[in-house]
Amino acid sequence: MVAVKRDKISGDALGTGRRKTSVARVRIRAGSGKIMINQRPLAEFFLIDQDRRTVTDVLKVAGQLDKLDVSIRVNGGGTTGQAGACRMGIARALISYDTELFPAMRDEGFLTRDSRMKERKKYGKHGARKGTQFSKR
Repeated sequence: MVAVKRDKISGDALGTGRRKTSVARVRIRAGSGKIMINQRPLAEFFLIDQDRRTVTDVLKVAGQLDKLDVSIRVNGGGTTGQAGACRMGIARALISYDTELFPAMRDEGFLTRDSRMKERKKYGKHGARKGTQFSKR
C-alpha cells in the first residue's frame, strides 16, 4: 500500500524525489498545467529539451498535463540529476493525489529510485580507479 501525503491546510498532494545528489520536493494541486521549479517556469529552469521531457513524461503518462499545477523546490546536483529527482517527486505526488495511478507509474519505472552514485576517489590513485602509470625502469 502507498502512503498518502497531503498538506492538511491547502489539500495539496506532496512528493519527494531523489536522484544522485539532488532532492526535489513537489507540491501538486488542481489547476491549468503550470509547472514552476524554484519559482521559475519549466522552460526557463531546464534549458535542455531532454530534461524538460523527463519532467513532463510523468504527467503525460498520467494524462494530467493540462489539469494540474506543479510547484517544485529542487537543490543539489546537476541538471540531469535534478530532472530525475523532479520526475520521481511528481510521480509520488500523483499517487497521493490519485491512488489509481500507482500501476501506471510503477510500470513506467517512475517510482524506482536510480541508486547510481559517483564512486569516491581512493587515496594513492588519481580518481576512483585510475592508478599511476606503470614504469618498468
